Amino acid sequence: MTVIWHDLECGGYGEDLALWRSLAVEHGDPVLDVGAGTGRVTLDLARHGHRVTALDRDHELLDELARRADALEVSTVAADARDFDLGRRFALIVVPMQTIQLLGGANGRRAFLRCARGHLDSAAVLAIAISEALDLFEVVPGTPAPLPDMRELDGVVYSSHPTAVRADRGGFVLERRRETVTRGGRRSVEQDLVRLDRVSSAELEREAATVGLRPAGRALIPANEDYVGSSVVVLRA
Repeated sequence: MTVIWHDLECGGYGEDLALWRSLAVEHGDPVLDVGAGTGRVTLDLARHGHRVTALDRDHELLDELARRADALEVSTVAADARDFDLGRRFALIVVPMQTIQLLGGANGRRAFLRCARGHLDSAAVLAIAISEALDLFEVVPGTPAPLPDMRELDGVVYSSHPTAVRADRGGFVLERRRETVTRGGRRSVEQDLVRLDRVSSAELEREAATVGLRPAGRALIPANEDYVGSSVVVLRA
């Protein structure tokens, strides 16, 4: 079930892929994809000829990624982004889709940045996508609601309905209602909450400096009708 929801809510995003491809061409292999999930970025880079290691803490997502990779040059590692030691270095480390904002605040980000720095080749870069601001909303009766993400699989219909984005102390909470309807019409509903830490590009660069990383540029991934835009902070050892 984890794979289905991950694919439904994240797998369709592609606005950032051109940037990761460009960075991989510029800096070469190997590439480390942090928070890889089922392989949205990993598999795209591998299909373009790159050697990629996918890191995620969810074994189920990584098992599905490995199955989809087939004969591509992909390896997987189950580890927490705040505490990993792979024993090798990379030419490029990418952290797509606000993964770094899931690490529990500044201490979690610094822990990741220390780990990442230890895995960078001398000329390598670390590229991190963040959302600095989100449009707040709440679905209430009588107001238009965002369209759900939907998919049918083996006769079961899965739908994920965004219901709110709220600000809280130091971050944002994204609320969704997940519904499944079986072939026989049985319906089940669960609430899903994701918390993103609030961080700006400048703050992230300052935190990176404390572990010996320096700014090497920024890029912008524009928003589309389904996903917020991102700022990408590029860092070098």
